[in-house]
Amino acid sequence: MSIVTQRTDYTFKYNQTQSRHGWLRLTPAYSVKLVQEIVNHLEPNRLHPRVILDPFSGTATTGLAAAQNDFTARLYDINPFLIWLGNAKCRHYTEDEISTVARQIPQIIQAYKQYLPQSSWQPAIHNIHRWWAPATLNILTAIRQAIVDTGGEPGKYPATDLLWIAFCRLVIETSAAAFNHVSLSFHDETTSFATQTIDLFFSEVAHHILTEAGETIYGEATIEYADSRYPLPHLSFRKYTDVITSPPYPNRVSYIRELRPYMYWTKFLREAREAGELDWTAIGGTWGIATSRLKTWQPELDTLPDTVYQTCAAIAQSDNKNAFLMSRYVHKYFHDMHQHFASLRSSLASGANLHYIVGNSTFYGIRVNTEQLLGDSLSQLGYSDIACRVVRKRNSKKELYEFCLSAKWNE
Repeated sequence: MSIVTQRTDYTFKYNQTQSRHGWLRLTPAYSVKLVQEIVNHLEPNRLHPRVILDPFSGTATTGLAAAQNDFTARLYDINPFLIWLGNAKCRHYTEDEISTVARQIPQIIQAYKQYLPQSSWQPAIHNIHRWWAPATLNILTAIRQAIVDTGGEPGKYPATDLLWIAFCRLVIETSAAAFNHVSLSFHDETTSFATQTIDLFFSEVAHHILTEAGETIYGEATIEYADSRYPLPHLSFRKYTDVITSPPYPNRVSYIRELRPYMYWTKFLREAREAGELDWTAIGGTWGIATSRLKTWQPELDTLPDTVYQTCAAIAQSDNKNAFLMSRYVHKYFHDMHQHFASLRSSLASGANLHYIVGNSTFYGIRVNTEQLLGDSLSQLGYSDIACRVVRKRNSKKELYEFCLSAKWNE
Protein backbone atom coordinates (compact mmCIF):
# COMPACT_ATOMS: atom_id res chain seq x y z
CA MET A 1 0.00 0.00 0.00
CA SER A 2 3.00 2.32 0.32
CA ILE A 3 2.69 3.40 -3.31
CA VAL A 4 -0.90 4.57 -2.88
CA THR A 5 -1.09 8.35 -2.72
CA GLN A 6 -3.51 10.99 -1.50
CA ARG A 7 -5.53 11.59 -4.66
CA THR A 8 -7.24 14.99 -4.38
CA ASP A 9 -9.07 14.16 -7.62
CA TYR A 10 -10.78 11.37 -5.67
CA THR A 11 -12.12 13.75 -3.00
CA PHE A 12 -14.77 16.46 -2.76
CA LYS A 13 -12.15 18.99 -3.94
CA TYR A 14 -12.40 17.67 -7.50
CA ASN A 15 -16.18 18.21 -7.45
CA GLN A 16 -15.81 21.96 -6.98
CA THR A 17 -14.88 22.38 -10.64
CA GLN A 18 -17.42 19.90 -12.02
CA SER A 19 -20.52 21.91 -12.94
CA ARG A 20 -23.52 21.12 -10.72
CA HIS A 21 -21.42 18.87 -8.52
CA GLY A 22 -19.66 21.96 -7.17
CA TRP A 23 -22.73 23.99 -6.20
CA LEU A 24 -22.11 23.48 -2.48
CA ARG A 25 -18.85 22.52 -0.82
CA LEU A 26 -19.35 19.54 1.49
CA THR A 27 -16.32 17.57 2.66
CA PRO A 28 -18.21 14.26 3.18
CA ALA A 29 -19.02 14.19 -0.55
CA TYR A 30 -17.00 11.65 -2.48
CA SER A 31 -15.43 12.31 -5.86
CA VAL A 32 -17.54 12.48 -9.00
CA LYS A 33 -14.45 11.29 -10.88
CA LEU A 34 -14.55 8.01 -9.00
CA VAL A 35 -18.25 7.59 -9.76
CA GLN A 36 -17.71 8.43 -13.43
CA GLU A 37 -15.00 5.78 -13.72
CA ILE A 38 -17.48 3.17 -12.46
CA VAL A 39 -20.36 4.48 -14.59
CA ASN A 40 -18.20 4.56 -17.71
CA HIS A 41 -17.78 0.79 -17.48
CA LEU A 42 -21.54 0.20 -17.49
CA GLU A 43 -22.82 -1.01 -20.83
CA PRO A 44 -26.15 0.57 -21.88
CA ASN A 45 -28.90 -1.99 -22.48
CA ARG A 46 -31.95 -0.62 -24.29
CA LEU A 47 -33.83 -3.91 -24.01
CA HIS A 48 -33.31 -4.15 -20.23
CA PRO A 49 -32.19 -0.66 -19.17
CA ARG A 50 -29.95 -0.32 -16.17
CA VAL A 51 -31.29 1.33 -13.02
CA ILE A 52 -28.59 2.62 -10.70
CA LEU A 53 -29.20 2.78 -6.94
CA ASP A 54 -27.53 4.93 -4.32
CA PRO A 55 -29.01 4.12 -0.89
CA PHE A 56 -26.86 6.78 0.81
CA SER A 57 -27.43 9.69 -1.53
CA GLY A 58 -25.63 12.44 0.38
CA THR A 59 -24.96 15.22 -2.12
CA ALA A 60 -26.35 13.13 -5.01
CA THR A 61 -22.96 12.60 -6.63
CA THR A 62 -23.94 9.17 -7.93
CA GLY A 63 -27.34 10.28 -9.21
CA LEU A 64 -26.07 13.32 -11.05
CA ALA A 65 -23.13 11.45 -12.60
CA ALA A 66 -25.47 8.67 -13.72
CA ALA A 67 -28.01 11.10 -15.22
CA GLN A 68 -25.25 13.02 -17.01
CA ASN A 69 -24.33 9.70 -18.66
CA ASP A 70 -27.92 9.03 -19.77
CA PHE A 71 -28.74 6.45 -17.09
CA THR A 72 -31.69 6.25 -14.72
CA ALA A 73 -30.89 6.45 -11.01
CA ARG A 74 -32.87 6.30 -7.79
CA LEU A 75 -31.35 7.65 -4.62
CA TYR A 76 -32.38 7.59 -0.98
CA ASP A 77 -31.37 9.51 2.12
CA ILE A 78 -32.64 10.30 5.62
CA ASN A 79 -31.66 13.97 5.57
CA PRO A 80 -34.42 16.27 4.23
CA PHE A 81 -31.94 18.98 3.25
CA LEU A 82 -29.85 16.56 1.19
CA ILE A 83 -32.98 15.19 -0.47
CA TRP A 84 -33.97 18.73 -1.43
CA LEU A 85 -30.45 19.65 -2.59
CA GLY A 86 -30.00 16.42 -4.56
CA ASN A 87 -33.26 16.86 -6.46
CA ALA A 88 -32.35 20.48 -7.24
CA LYS A 89 -28.96 19.36 -8.63
CA CYS A 90 -30.43 16.56 -10.76
CA ARG A 91 -33.51 18.38 -12.07
CA HIS A 92 -34.14 19.34 -15.71
CA TYR A 93 -34.64 23.12 -16.02
CA THR A 94 -36.27 24.85 -18.97
CA GLU A 95 -34.97 27.98 -20.64
CA ASP A 96 -38.05 29.87 -19.46
CA GLU A 97 -37.43 28.84 -15.85
CA ILE A 98 -33.82 29.96 -15.98
CA SER A 99 -34.73 33.28 -17.64
CA THR A 100 -37.37 33.96 -15.01
CA VAL A 101 -34.97 33.30 -12.14
CA ALA A 102 -32.28 35.44 -13.79
CA ARG A 103 -34.68 38.38 -13.78
CA GLN A 104 -35.38 37.81 -10.10
CA ILE A 105 -31.76 38.23 -9.03
CA PRO A 106 -31.54 42.05 -9.36
CA GLN A 107 -35.06 42.33 -7.95
CA ILE A 108 -34.01 40.49 -4.80
CA ILE A 109 -30.84 42.59 -4.45
CA GLN A 110 -32.93 45.74 -4.64
CA ALA A 111 -35.79 44.49 -2.48
CA TYR A 112 -33.81 43.22 0.50
CA LYS A 113 -32.61 46.74 1.40
CA GLN A 114 -36.05 47.56 2.81
CA TYR A 115 -35.60 44.89 5.49
CA LEU A 116 -32.20 46.08 6.73
CA PRO A 117 -33.50 48.42 9.46
CA GLN A 118 -35.90 45.75 10.72
CA SER A 119 -35.46 42.89 13.13
CA SER A 120 -35.83 39.87 10.85
CA TRP A 121 -36.00 36.14 11.58
CA GLN A 122 -32.69 34.50 12.48
CA PRO A 123 -31.86 30.80 12.62
CA ALA A 124 -31.54 29.31 16.11
CA ILE A 125 -27.85 28.49 15.69
CA HIS A 126 -25.98 28.28 18.98
CA ASN A 127 -23.54 31.21 19.40
CA ILE A 128 -24.57 32.58 16.02
CA HIS A 129 -22.17 35.55 16.24
CA ARG A 130 -19.29 33.10 16.17
CA TRP A 131 -20.42 32.45 12.60
CA TRP A 132 -21.36 35.93 11.34
CA ALA A 133 -20.67 39.50 12.36
CA PRO A 134 -23.88 41.30 13.40
CA ALA A 135 -23.89 43.54 10.30
CA THR A 136 -23.40 40.59 7.97
CA LEU A 137 -26.07 38.61 9.78
CA ASN A 138 -28.50 41.50 9.32
CA ILE A 139 -27.89 41.49 5.55
CA LEU A 140 -28.31 37.72 5.30
CA THR A 141 -31.64 37.76 7.11
CA ALA A 142 -32.84 40.56 4.81
CA ILE A 143 -31.82 38.68 1.65
CA ARG A 144 -33.50 35.57 2.94
CA GLN A 145 -36.78 37.43 3.40
CA ALA A 146 -36.51 38.90 -0.10
CA ILE A 147 -36.08 35.42 -1.59
CA VAL A 148 -39.12 34.18 0.36
CA ASP A 149 -41.14 37.12 -0.98
CA THR A 150 -40.05 36.23 -4.51
CA GLY A 151 -40.49 32.46 -4.59
CA GLY A 152 -41.37 31.11 -1.16
CA GLU A 153 -39.41 28.77 1.09
CA PRO A 154 -37.12 26.06 -0.36
CA GLY A 155 -39.04 23.43 -2.29
CA LYS A 156 -42.07 25.56 -3.15
CA TYR A 157 -41.03 26.34 -6.73
CA PRO A 158 -38.33 24.13 -8.29
CA ALA A 159 -36.57 26.89 -10.24
CA THR A 160 -36.39 29.16 -7.19
CA ASP A 161 -34.39 26.46 -5.45
CA LEU A 162 -31.46 27.63 -7.56
CA LEU A 163 -31.60 30.95 -5.73
CA TRP A 164 -31.67 29.13 -2.41
CA ILE A 165 -28.53 27.23 -3.35
CA ALA A 166 -26.84 30.53 -4.20
CA PHE A 167 -28.00 31.84 -0.82
CA CYS A 168 -26.45 28.81 0.91
CA ARG A 169 -23.17 29.64 -0.82
CA LEU A 170 -23.48 33.24 0.38
CA VAL A 171 -24.20 32.08 3.94
CA ILE A 172 -21.07 29.95 4.19
CA GLU A 173 -18.74 32.29 2.28
CA THR A 174 -19.56 35.23 4.58
CA SER A 175 -19.15 33.15 7.74
CA ALA A 176 -16.11 32.55 9.91
CA ALA A 177 -16.14 28.87 8.98
CA ALA A 178 -12.73 27.53 7.97
CA PHE A 179 -12.45 24.43 5.80
CA ASN A 180 -8.98 23.29 6.80
CA HIS A 181 -10.03 19.92 8.15
CA VAL A 182 -12.29 17.02 7.20
CA SER A 183 -15.00 18.97 9.01
CA LEU A 184 -15.37 22.71 9.59
CA SER A 185 -13.59 24.83 12.18
CA PHE A 186 -13.63 28.60 12.74
CA HIS A 187 -11.45 31.61 12.08
CA ASP A 188 -10.69 33.73 15.15
CA GLU A 189 -12.80 36.67 13.97
CA THR A 190 -15.92 37.30 11.92
CA THR A 191 -16.01 39.83 9.07
CA SER A 192 -18.50 42.60 8.41
CA PHE A 193 -19.17 42.72 4.67
CA ALA A 194 -20.47 45.78 2.86
CA THR A 195 -23.78 45.44 1.05
CA GLN A 196 -22.03 46.09 -2.26
CA THR A 197 -19.68 43.16 -1.71
CA ILE A 198 -22.51 40.82 -0.78
CA ASP A 199 -24.64 42.02 -3.71
CA LEU A 200 -21.85 41.28 -6.16
CA PHE A 201 -21.11 37.84 -4.70
CA PHE A 202 -24.76 36.76 -4.61
CA SER A 203 -25.31 37.93 -8.19
CA GLU A 204 -22.19 36.22 -9.54
CA VAL A 205 -22.87 32.92 -7.78
CA ALA A 206 -26.56 32.89 -8.74
CA HIS A 207 -25.80 33.56 -12.42
CA HIS A 208 -23.07 30.91 -12.38
CA ILE A 209 -25.50 28.34 -10.98
CA LEU A 210 -28.12 29.31 -13.56
CA THR A 211 -25.62 28.79 -16.37
CA GLU A 212 -24.82 25.29 -15.16
CA ALA A 213 -28.50 24.54 -14.55
CA GLY A 214 -29.06 25.18 -18.25
CA GLU A 215 -26.76 22.33 -19.26
CA THR A 216 -28.65 19.36 -20.68
CA ILE A 217 -28.97 16.22 -18.58
CA TYR A 218 -29.98 13.23 -20.69
CA GLY A 219 -30.80 10.71 -17.97
CA GLU A 220 -32.93 10.91 -14.85
CA ALA A 221 -32.17 10.85 -11.13
CA THR A 222 -34.54 11.41 -8.23
CA ILE A 223 -33.95 11.37 -4.48
CA GLU A 224 -36.49 10.21 -1.92
CA TYR A 225 -36.60 9.62 1.83
CA ALA A 226 -35.73 6.14 3.08
CA ASP A 227 -33.80 4.57 5.94
CA SER A 228 -31.48 2.22 4.09
CA ARG A 229 -31.19 -0.18 7.00
CA TYR A 230 -34.63 -1.41 6.01
CA PRO A 231 -36.22 -2.50 2.70
CA LEU A 232 -36.27 0.30 0.14
CA PRO A 233 -39.40 1.32 -1.77
CA HIS A 234 -39.88 -1.09 -4.69
CA LEU A 235 -39.79 0.23 -8.22
CA SER A 236 -42.96 -0.58 -10.09
CA PHE A 237 -41.15 -1.41 -13.32
CA ARG A 238 -37.90 -3.24 -12.49
CA LYS A 239 -35.23 -3.91 -9.91
CA TYR A 240 -31.86 -2.25 -9.50
CA THR A 241 -29.05 -3.48 -11.70
CA ASP A 242 -26.21 -1.50 -10.11
CA VAL A 243 -25.41 -0.01 -6.72
CA ILE A 244 -22.88 2.83 -6.54
CA THR A 245 -22.64 4.49 -3.16
CA SER A 246 -20.51 5.69 -0.29
CA PRO A 247 -22.01 5.13 3.17
CA PRO A 248 -20.70 6.92 6.26
CA TYR A 249 -17.34 5.69 7.51
CA PRO A 250 -16.86 4.36 11.07
CA ASN A 251 -14.78 7.36 12.11
CA ARG A 252 -17.23 9.33 14.28
CA VAL A 253 -17.32 12.26 11.86
CA SER A 254 -20.79 13.77 12.09
CA TYR A 255 -22.45 14.12 8.70
CA ILE A 256 -24.82 16.67 10.23
CA ARG A 257 -22.27 19.06 11.71
CA GLU A 258 -21.12 20.64 8.46
CA LEU A 259 -24.66 20.73 7.09
CA ARG A 260 -26.11 22.57 10.07
CA PRO A 261 -25.69 26.16 8.83
CA TYR A 262 -27.39 25.33 5.53
CA MET A 263 -30.13 23.38 7.25
CA TYR A 264 -30.92 26.11 9.77
CA TRP A 265 -31.06 28.87 7.17
CA THR A 266 -33.32 26.81 4.88
CA LYS A 267 -35.48 25.73 7.87
CA PHE A 268 -34.84 22.04 7.39
CA LEU A 269 -33.44 22.18 10.92
CA ARG A 270 -34.93 24.26 13.73
CA GLU A 271 -33.20 23.08 16.91
CA ALA A 272 -30.08 21.19 17.92
CA ARG A 273 -31.97 18.11 19.11
CA GLU A 274 -33.19 17.48 15.56
CA ALA A 275 -29.57 17.21 14.44
CA GLY A 276 -28.89 14.58 17.08
CA GLU A 277 -31.95 12.62 16.00
CA LEU A 278 -30.73 12.59 12.40
CA ASP A 279 -27.27 11.43 13.47
CA TRP A 280 -28.81 8.60 15.46
CA THR A 281 -30.76 7.46 12.40
CA ALA A 282 -27.60 7.59 10.29
CA ILE A 283 -25.42 4.50 9.97
CA GLY A 284 -23.46 4.23 13.20
CA GLY A 285 -24.82 7.33 14.94
CA THR A 286 -22.13 9.83 15.87
CA TRP A 287 -23.02 13.08 17.56
CA GLY A 288 -24.88 14.54 20.57
CA ILE A 289 -27.75 12.35 21.74
CA ALA A 290 -26.64 9.71 19.25
CA THR A 291 -23.51 9.14 21.33
CA SER A 292 -25.34 9.05 24.67
CA ARG A 293 -27.87 6.53 23.36
CA LEU A 294 -25.10 4.06 22.57
CA LYS A 295 -24.94 3.26 26.28
CA THR A 296 -28.40 1.68 26.20
CA TRP A 297 -28.56 0.56 22.55
CA GLN A 298 -29.60 -3.05 22.01
CA PRO A 299 -28.81 -4.77 18.68
CA GLU A 300 -31.61 -6.32 16.67
CA LEU A 301 -29.21 -8.86 15.16
CA ASP A 302 -26.88 -11.34 16.85
CA THR A 303 -25.59 -12.95 13.67
CA LEU A 304 -22.86 -10.57 12.53
CA PRO A 305 -19.56 -11.97 11.21
CA ASP A 306 -17.17 -13.16 13.92
CA THR A 307 -14.60 -10.61 12.72
CA VAL A 308 -16.94 -7.78 13.79
CA TYR A 309 -17.25 -9.12 17.33
CA GLN A 310 -13.50 -9.68 17.52
CA THR A 311 -12.77 -6.10 16.46
CA CYS A 312 -15.28 -4.68 18.96
CA ALA A 313 -13.82 -6.80 21.77
CA ALA A 314 -10.32 -5.57 20.99
CA ILE A 315 -11.48 -1.93 21.19
CA ALA A 316 -13.37 -2.54 24.45
CA GLN A 317 -10.25 -4.04 26.04
CA SER A 318 -7.99 -1.15 25.04
CA ASP A 319 -6.66 1.24 27.67
CA ASN A 320 -8.99 4.24 27.32
CA LYS A 321 -11.85 5.52 29.42
CA ASN A 322 -14.15 5.62 26.35
CA ALA A 323 -13.12 2.20 25.05
CA PHE A 324 -16.41 0.47 25.87
CA LEU A 325 -18.50 3.26 24.34
CA MET A 326 -16.44 3.26 21.16
CA SER A 327 -16.67 -0.51 20.89
CA ARG A 328 -20.46 -0.13 20.96
CA TYR A 329 -20.24 2.59 18.30
CA VAL A 330 -18.28 0.25 16.00
CA HIS A 331 -20.68 -2.58 16.81
CA LYS A 332 -23.68 -0.44 15.86
CA TYR A 333 -22.01 0.73 12.65
CA PHE A 334 -21.44 -2.79 11.32
CA HIS A 335 -24.78 -3.94 12.71
CA ASP A 336 -26.53 -1.19 10.71
CA MET A 337 -24.57 -2.00 7.57
CA HIS A 338 -25.35 -5.71 7.93
CA GLN A 339 -29.05 -4.81 8.19
CA HIS A 340 -28.65 -2.71 5.05
CA PHE A 341 -27.03 -5.48 3.03
CA ALA A 342 -29.65 -7.96 4.19
CA SER A 343 -32.65 -5.78 3.32
CA LEU A 344 -31.11 -4.65 0.01
CA ARG A 345 -31.31 -8.12 -1.54
CA SER A 346 -35.05 -7.89 -2.30
CA SER A 347 -34.46 -4.74 -4.39
CA LEU A 348 -31.71 -6.14 -6.61
CA ALA A 349 -31.99 -7.74 -10.02
CA SER A 350 -30.20 -11.03 -10.49
CA GLY A 351 -26.63 -10.26 -11.53
CA ALA A 352 -26.66 -6.80 -9.92
CA ASN A 353 -23.24 -5.26 -9.35
CA LEU A 354 -22.42 -3.44 -6.11
CA HIS A 355 -19.74 -0.78 -5.59
CA TYR A 356 -19.27 0.67 -2.08
CA ILE A 357 -16.68 3.38 -1.43
CA VAL A 358 -15.64 2.93 2.21
CA GLY A 359 -12.88 3.98 4.57
CA ASN A 360 -11.17 2.19 7.43
CA SER A 361 -10.42 3.72 10.82
CA THR A 362 -8.53 3.22 14.07
CA PHE A 363 -9.61 3.39 17.71
CA TYR A 364 -6.91 3.47 20.41
CA GLY A 365 -4.45 1.67 18.17
CA ILE A 366 -6.97 -0.95 17.04
CA ARG A 367 -7.48 -0.92 13.29
CA VAL A 368 -11.05 -1.24 12.05
CA ASN A 369 -10.71 -2.89 8.65
CA THR A 370 -14.01 -1.65 7.26
CA GLU A 371 -13.47 -3.15 3.81
CA GLN A 372 -12.82 -6.61 5.27
CA LEU A 373 -15.67 -6.53 7.82
CA LEU A 374 -18.22 -5.33 5.27
CA GLY A 375 -16.93 -7.93 2.82
CA ASP A 376 -17.50 -10.58 5.51
CA SER A 377 -21.09 -9.34 5.92
CA LEU A 378 -21.70 -9.55 2.18
CA SER A 379 -20.29 -13.06 2.03
CA GLN A 380 -22.36 -14.24 4.99
CA LEU A 381 -25.51 -12.85 3.34
CA GLY A 382 -24.99 -14.70 0.07
CA TYR A 383 -23.34 -12.09 -2.15
CA SER A 384 -20.62 -13.34 -4.49
CA ASP A 385 -17.55 -12.12 -6.41
CA ILE A 386 -16.49 -9.97 -3.46
CA ALA A 387 -13.39 -7.93 -4.23
CA CYS A 388 -11.67 -4.84 -2.89
CA ARG A 389 -9.18 -2.34 -4.26
CA VAL A 390 -7.48 0.62 -2.65
CA VAL A 391 -8.65 3.96 -4.04
CA ARG A 392 -6.46 6.43 -2.19
CA LYS A 393 -4.59 7.27 0.97
CA ARG A 394 -6.91 9.44 3.05
CA ASN A 395 -4.48 11.57 5.09
CA SER A 396 -1.05 11.61 6.68
CA LYS A 397 -1.86 8.69 8.98
CA LYS A 398 -0.26 5.68 7.33
CA GLU A 399 -3.10 3.33 8.26
CA LEU A 400 -6.07 5.18 6.74
CA TYR A 401 -7.21 4.37 3.22
CA GLU A 402 -10.29 4.55 1.06
CA PHE A 403 -11.43 1.42 -0.75
CA CYS A 404 -13.86 0.36 -3.45
CA LEU A 405 -15.60 -2.78 -2.20
CA SER A 406 -17.46 -4.63 -4.96
CA ALA A 407 -19.77 -7.63 -5.02
CA LYS A 408 -22.47 -9.29 -7.11
CA TRP A 409 -25.97 -10.45 -6.24
CA ASN A 410 -27.35 -13.59 -7.90
CA GLU A 411 -30.81 -14.71 -6.88
